[in-house]
Amino acid sequence: MPRVTFREERCKGCGQCVIACPKKIISFSEKLNEKGYHPATVTEDKMKDCIGCASCGRMCPDLVITVEK
Repeated sequence: MPRVTFREERCKGCGQCVIACPKKIISFSEKLNEKGYHPATVTEDKMKDCIGCASCGRMCPDLVITVEK
């Protein structure tokens, strides 16, 4: 099963990954990271819907996202 991880401390909340995800499973966290942004995240219950396409990782300008297949 594919797994998406985010380096939340580096995320600036630009939303490019949210737009790029074909399954629409990425959202913004309620908590703030140390830079003061709401980082992108995928909740555990939505992780099962990930297809491992890595569109989110390709769109991220800060290399925050890792997709494992």
